[in-house]
Amino acid sequence: MAYLLCAGLVACSTDTPDHSAKVFDQSYPAQPGGTLISAMPSDPSSMIGMVAGESASLAIGSYLFNSLLKYDQNLDLAGELAESWQVADDKKTITFKLKPGLQWADGKPLTSADILFTWQLITDENTHSPYASDYQLVTKAEAPDAHTFIVHYSQPFAPALESWASLQVLPKHKLAGQDIRTTSFAQKPLGSNYYQLKEWRHGEYIKLEKNPKSVLGSANIDHLIERIIPDTAAQFLELMADNIDSMSMDPITYARIIPSRPALQARLNQFKELGNSYTYLGFNLKRKPFDDVRVRKAINYAIDKQEIIDGVYLGLGITIASPYKPGTRWSNPDLIPYTFDPAKAKQLLAEAGFEDTNGDGVVDRDGKKLSFEILTNLGNKQREKTAVIIQRRLKEVGIETHIRTLEWASLLTNFIKPGDFDAVVMGWGLGLDPDQYNIWHSSQQKPGQFNFIGYNNPAVDKLLEQGRLEFDPEKRMQIYHEFAEVLYEDSPLVYLSAGYGLTAIHKRVQGIMNPVPPAGVSYDSQKWYIPQPLRRTQIQAE
Repeated sequence: MAYLLCAGLVACSTDTPDHSAKVFDQSYPAQPGGTLISAMPSDPSSMIGMVAGESASLAIGSYLFNSLLKYDQNLDLAGELAESWQVADDKKTITFKLKPGLQWADGKPLTSADILFTWQLITDENTHSPYASDYQLVTKAEAPDAHTFIVHYSQPFAPALESWASLQVLPKHKLAGQDIRTTSFAQKPLGSNYYQLKEWRHGEYIKLEKNPKSVLGSANIDHLIERIIPDTAAQFLELMADNIDSMSMDPITYARIIPSRPALQARLNQFKELGNSYTYLGFNLKRKPFDDVRVRKAINYAIDKQEIIDGVYLGLGITIASPYKPGTRWSNPDLIPYTFDPAKAKQLLAEAGFEDTNGDGVVDRDGKKLSFEILTNLGNKQREKTAVIIQRRLKEVGIETHIRTLEWASLLTNFIKPGDFDAVVMGWGLGLDPDQYNIWHSSQQKPGQFNFIGYNNPAVDKLLEQGRLEFDPEKRMQIYHEFAEVLYEDSPLVYLSAGYGLTAIHKRVQGIMNPVPPAGVSYDSQKWYIPQPLRRTQIQAE
């Protein structure tokens, strides 16, 4: 059986009962069943997020796999597979005790051997996991019995516990002896979390069904469907047609369209939260002229970030000067975002030897004009518009740019991983720990790793290494403030803005925490439910 999704785009709409706003505003008791349909902008390349290293893979993987630890609603660490954990007095050893009765969706027991296997897999050089560096600091890992997992470090590692909240544990009995880069498991996974994969039609949808053997208990909603819809405008059309229940909105939809339509307001709940992410213009530092800090700074001064926030994000964003969420202790308050100063930009370009020698409006050096290509992902209208504004502002200081949009998987596979690009408009999602070794340390430049812009600064390397060893919160804060200051002066990328997460969820979905906890609107989504009277009439086909 499969849900007839394509035809259902129309059919579901016409079959949906004409619920009034009054019905949607009514509260119902929690009950199991129903189908929640969401939209995501890109198809994951794999269900093994720790190998794929992309947000879509990690997002789907989080429905399927568990970690030893997790964050609770207040962003404090709590046990997931682990019933308890103990950090030794010298902070070099952590002992995890697993919860009893853990099992995979096929009924096989989930034991410490699976966690040891996953650690070995992720740290294997042949796996090329962009997350490996955190786990490679473990000098020895042990599974002395089925319920105990022990890791040893040669020296204290401050983000150690946080790292074990990120490792999605994989089944040894399904993956042992296989090539993780080519295994069919990446397309047909077996997990232990609330859901398991039912069907995956590449480029169309991913259907998950409730895992009756979930180690954390049973979710309320029976089926989750993630439809692959790259364009947010198309997503919104589907939301209006009642064909999807939730989506991440763009600022225009959030601030203008929905408020102007009472019928939509009656059916949708909207959520706004400052997220742990930012957008940036990143340079390929291995290419000229981006190896010249004067050029990088000139571009930084030439871009009006507030113009982008106002014009693209309708003011729903803030300027930043460091790769940390504003307002947190890790964000250096002494750093002020680069101002919009075209005169300063022209001065720096001149100092770097760039002048318009032939009067064509483009500066040049050694007979070569300053011209480069900006890549971004197709379907992300905010990034496309941002690139256009950047292009216009750079033209005003004599820099020529060409914009190229590419489908996400192609952008990653053909350009980012092999380092074949000049500049990119992309975004970074950040963890709760301040450690950014994976992104900025010079050792993380291999294909598939996160330092794909090729940043190499011994001072930053040293600070990142120090930050991982420091447990005192105040001393650690000073290290990361200094790290941000060095980055600020080096300008290896242009921070464009920190944006808000804007989510629309149909009111038929109930049980969402209100007010939204620090962990975000999706926290405890397994407790969400769709009351029987508000469910769609689902159409099935052979």
